Amino acid sequence: MKSVIVLGGYGGFGARLSKRLAADGWAVLVAGRNAAAAERLAAELPNARPLVVDRNGDLRPVLQAVRPFLLIDAAGPFQGSGYQVAEACIACGVHYTDLADARDFVCGIGRLDEAAQAAGVAMVSGGSSVPALSGAVIAELSRGMEEVCSVETSISASNRATAGASVAAAILSYVGKPVRLWHGRRWRQETGWHRLHVQDCRVPGRAPIRRLVALADVPDHDIVPSAVPGKPATTFRAGPEFAVQLLTLWLLSWPVKWGWVRSLSPFARWLLPLQKLSAGLGTDRSAMAIEVKGISEGEPVVRRWTLIAEEGDGPEIPTIAAHALANALAAGRLAPGARHAAGQVTLEDFNPHFDGLAIFRTVENRPYVPLYRRVIGPAYTVMPKPVRDMHDIVGDAGACGRGKVQRGGSLLARFVCAVMRFPPEGEHDQHVSFAERNGVERWTRDFAGHAFTSELSQRGDRLVERFGPMRFSFDLPSDASGLTMVMRGWSMLGIPMPLRLAPRSEAREWAEGEDFCFDVPIALPGIGTVVHYSGRLRRI
Repeated sequence: MKSVIVLGGYGGFGARLSKRLAADGWAVLVAGRNAAAAERLAAELPNARPLVVDRNGDLRPVLQAVRPFLLIDAAGPFQGSGYQVAEACIACGVHYTDLADARDFVCGIGRLDEAAQAAGVAMVSGGSSVPALSGAVIAELSRGMEEVCSVETSISASNRATAGASVAAAILSYVGKPVRLWHGRRWRQETGWHRLHVQDCRVPGRAPIRRLVALADVPDHDIVPSAVPGKPATTFRAGPEFAVQLLTLWLLSWPVKWGWVRSLSPFARWLLPLQKLSAGLGTDRSAMAIEVKGISEGEPVVRRWTLIAEEGDGPEIPTIAAHALANALAAGRLAPGARHAAGQVTLEDFNPHFDGLAIFRTVENRPYVPLYRRVIGPAYTVMPKPVRDMHDIVGDAGACGRGKVQRGGSLLARFVCAVMRFPPEGEHDQHVSFAERNGVERWTRDFAGHAFTSELSQRGDRLVERFGPMRFSFDLPSDASGLTMVMRGWSMLGIPMPLRLAPRSEAREWAEGEDFCFDVPIALPGIGTVVHYSGRLRRI
């Protein structure tokens, strides 16, 4: 019988993990600073005993005395933490894993690789919903894809799930803070707990879950672009059951973003009491969804894995990841060295555990037709390849090149340019980011740091482009030379407006060699030219 120390083994996640491991035949040492709590739980479990130990102290004497096969750190917090626990394990020849989902901590464990290999032990960080489970799901969904274009993950926890102090500290550590994302084929900064999105989770035979989620900072934002073929754009969102809880944190994020408050982390001690006040409300249902978009056998596809946990079983999921890693270590499947948990276990390692709980899953696989292909129809295939390539957007894409901007000279033209955030006059390096969700594309055109964005969608057989409160509908006549955007209508705040008052614009797209070329003049009645931008791009 192999023995395991579970640090924080009587806490919210640690107690669940201790119970799982004891029931699976492990000799469990329920460890932590609270002797009474450790003794109470150990007395309830077979093959378990308490162990009083301070995670922040020197663990080597304890490890040398106990000589466990494995140590699992379920205590945290891991944000801003060092590797003293893992280093003590290396010194004593003990395998190590944890329930960490802190981006820097999990992705930095590799610095211990040489020492771990020399000691013959495995140090695996991230035995949690991310990156262990998410990595297993992404690997399964992307199987057979020649290119993965985007990966989006969402998690929404039940309001009745009890979060520990380390979970509260983890969330508040990135609320309002910069989060580095790989989008549009380049790294960019977003804001933690922004980019709000309503996530629908549906599993046949179960009631659907529809909840608001926001951008969270997790290891997947580094791991997926570096490890998955195609270097896909990666986004992870999370949220509580009640939208008001998420929106409260979103409002509190702004003082952090503006620099008025350094961090919300000091308020972590207040988050748990507030959560406990509402713990009796809501449901016992949690959800997780991962959507992978890419190219399989030359065609765009969308694959989606959805999980709904009921009967309060959602908090079991992170502990199942650590349990699966522990069993993989015991079976000798993990080689010595230090690394993150993505790719260390497969979805098949999770499924037997899920099947024993009220955890239901489904996988969807459907083809996808990019926006411009849908609007243009058969004529799309006649256009030059660089034009088609620029519009074959699946999930996420990027392009770069050079652009030239000319602005109108009148005072009104300059005012419109300022309101619409059009770039300054001149020649600029240009980058365009394309993001697609549910068939709608969002284009961000960046001329040397001066960016403006529009949203493109389909209405009938026309393309609709939205700039803020204004929407413009276009026909897209196309042939072997390229395409033209011919305006057929427009609206302001949803109110149809006379076409004679519309901006004058007939954009053209064509190819020169391997370059995608564009020319976009924009003028207004009574004002004349507002802006005229042109240039050439290539997909990155």
